[in-house]
Amino acid sequence: TGATAVTTPLISRNYKGDVAMSEIEHFMPLLMQREEEGALAPLLSHGRVHFLWIKYSNLYLVATTLKNANASLVYSFLYKTVEVFSEYFKELEEESIRDNFVIIYELLDELMDFGFPQTTDSKILQEYITQQGNKLETGKSRVPPTVTNAVSWRSEGIKYKKNEVFIDVIESVNLLVNANGSVLLSEIVGTIKLKVFLSGMPELRLGLNDRVLFELTGRSKNKSVELEDVKFHQCVRLSRFDNDRTISFIPPDGDFELMSYRLSTQVKPLIWIESVIEKFSHSRVEIMVKGGKEYLMRAHFGLPSVEKEEVEGRPPIGVKFEIPYFTVSGIQVRYMKIIEKSGYQALPWVRYITQSGGKLWLRSQLWLRPDP
Repeated sequence: TGATAVTTPLISRNYKGDVAMSEIEHFMPLLMQREEEGALAPLLSHGRVHFLWIKYSNLYLVATTLKNANASLVYSFLYKTVEVFSEYFKELEEESIRDNFVIIYELLDELMDFGFPQTTDSKILQEYITQQGNKLETGKSRVPPTVTNAVSWRSEGIKYKKNEVFIDVIESVNLLVNANGSVLLSEIVGTIKLKVFLSGMPELRLGLNDRVLFELTGRSKNKSVELEDVKFHQCVRLSRFDNDRTISFIPPDGDFELMSYRLSTQVKPLIWIESVIEKFSHSRVEIMVKGGKEYLMRAHFGLPSVEKEEVEGRPPIGVKFEIPYFTVSGIQVRYMKIIEKSGYQALPWVRYITQSGGKLWLRSQLWLRPDP
């Protein structure tokens, strides 16, 4: 169910019929009440009905249940629904929902059946649920065989004249520094994204300088990284990874995120910025920002004469950057093996990028002194 800040639902689908459609009317008042009380939670209850919800843009996506449901499964499904809708409509917001009622109902019928998630891969859904709304031929099977295959994320018969794989290793640095220069938070969040242009049903094997793998094979002296919180795309054979740390998979066609990881080890800040804000009573504010040894910025702001001033807080400074051909952790793609029964040759390309994350903040110093 999608709902805006108003209590009126935009669109809804009742899969089992055990929860009355009118129950959603209690969701927004309950949410606002809990928000005012400072007790807002991702799961809200009204009587016997439980609301499991997420917010995306200006929309609330809400799942209702009477049972002690698998909450992690429900939230995974809600986020997957956002991903599918975003693939279809580019921007998922109230306007795009209103403009695509028919196709959304079609998608909701395929995403879930009687309360159980079904096909949630947007690339496969786009094979038979199109935005053009083409009518199906009489007698033609509506669902492609891919949906019932063991490899439900890739279609048979894909062909390319030039077989290539592009690998992007992207690391985001999250850093929080206080006004005294002490590092409060330091972590690296990494993702490995692939763009696949391969014919047939190839099997890929990705080799990284994984510390656990190196220790298993007696190469602990080599430069390696210890990956934490590793999350894989569904195509990766998890049992194979658990056994010998081999990342083996049959990839989807086109763009997808193969894996993500995190490293909580302390890293030396790539960019260091010092700032000083001087406030002269009744006259002006001077801001000095110094970055490393290369850049120094001074800003002077004239102020109207006032009798009373409030002491403001010290706002943090956000830093954004991108460094190509470099990773902070030192992670490396050691090899990419591409095996396909036809025996064609394929080229893998690797690119490394380090960028600022969502938590790169440096607290500024604030000096307040009278005008000389």
